[in-house]
Amino acid sequence: MPGVRVKDGESFDRALRRFKKRCEKAGVLADLRKHQHFEKPSERKKRKLSAAKRKVRKLRLKQQKGD
Repeated sequence: MPGVRVKDGESFDRALRRFKKRCEKAGVLADLRKHQHFEKPSERKKRKLSAAKRKVRKLRLKQQKGD
């Protein structure tokens, strides 16, 4: 779990923003969402396949723009 020390004269909001950024980089929220409920193996496979398709589509679009 990431931690943040509040610096002298630093506002709480700024420290909270740094903490949230560190949590996001560490993947804490993504991991929490992933373990929130049970996912059947077939659902996991379907989700990963759709993510791969999105990634390929994004790369193709990027290549077409570059041409």
